[in-house]
Amino acid sequence: MHKSQEYYNFEKRNLKHKTQGLMQAQRKELNFDGQNIFVGIDVHLKSWNVSIFTENLYHKTINQPPKAESLSTYLKQSFPNAIYHSVYEAGFSGLHAHYELTNMGIHNIVINPADVPTSDKERRRKTDKVDSNKLARSLRNNELKGIYIPSQEILEDRSFVRVRSSIVKDQSRLKSRLKSMLYFYGIEFPEEFQKSSTHWSKRFVVWLKTVQLNHQSGNIALAMLIKEAELLRTLLLEVNKELKALSNTEKYAEKMELIRSVPGIGLVTGMLFLSEIETINRFENNDKFAGMIGIVPDCHSSGENEKNGEITPRRHIHLRGGLIESSWIAARIDPALSKAFSDYCKRMEPNKAIVRIARKLSNRIYYVLKNEKKYETRIVK
Repeated sequence: MHKSQEYYNFEKRNLKHKTQGLMQAQRKELNFDGQNIFVGIDVHLKSWNVSIFTENLYHKTINQPPKAESLSTYLKQSFPNAIYHSVYEAGFSGLHAHYELTNMGIHNIVINPADVPTSDKERRRKTDKVDSNKLARSLRNNELKGIYIPSQEILEDRSFVRVRSSIVKDQSRLKSRLKSMLYFYGIEFPEEFQKSSTHWSKRFVVWLKTVQLNHQSGNIALAMLIKEAELLRTLLLEVNKELKALSNTEKYAEKMELIRSVPGIGLVTGMLFLSEIETINRFENNDKFAGMIGIVPDCHSSGENEKNGEITPRRHIHLRGGLIESSWIAARIDPALSKAFSDYCKRMEPNKAIVRIARKLSNRIYYVLKNEKKYETRIVK
């Protein structure tokens, strides 16, 4: 009996120790199941400055490598089973980080830097920590609205279309540089090339190659500029060929037929719009569409005073530029737009009138893409 009682007491103590150890182990295990964690990321090339907020408290700010995997590992270790939300500003880093964060189960948004609520103090004392803190705080307060995130395929199509724009700009700058060099050395254009419309034809380039300066170094410099101009011309022709092939693919062919029915919209502008917007259904109405392009006026109202200003500085730089260029063409070939342009010019400058035509043109683009119907030119009686 004595040995049995002793064995019983031993087993009881052993069970007690095991129970205490299990309870201690359970206390050490963290569980944030159902809780929201908010992360603001200030993105840099070599590092990310990350601020973390819980639903009620500021947790900490850390500096980490610019990798989504590092952030995901830290969050899962520090806040297991929580719901993770993150945000960073659109910029040089593009959307690569967004795709990675999303694939790792983090609900990420990308925002326009101009839309982040900022106090005067934060504006004057700007640091990486301040920037990431205000992002996380604003995300927790539900004050941020993310930009539209296109598919990776559309992003690459967009890059291709923008390459053409870059080549055209480089070509224009180079042509101006070449002409400046001719003017600098007092070389006059022959009579047949006095009009600028005749410049950069095949005959003009042939004449350009016959120009001789007084010394070899000058001739070499001129020859290099001419060679570069010819190279850019070759590249542009190649890009145009590939752009046309892309527009005829199944992904774009039907939409291109619709958008090119709008006066003033050609191959380049059509592909520009389709690659930048991806789908017209992301816009609730044509006002939202025009607002994204940036052809709406600024407004300032206070009390009884209401004032509409100039065109908004917020814009999609590629779309607004392309739309304005197309509007000049549309104002010549479409009777309804031509009459509207003439009426506007009676009370404002042509450069301001063309903005009104651009708004009308954007409405036409929205209509044909939204309703999948070709535009029919109106007859003005």
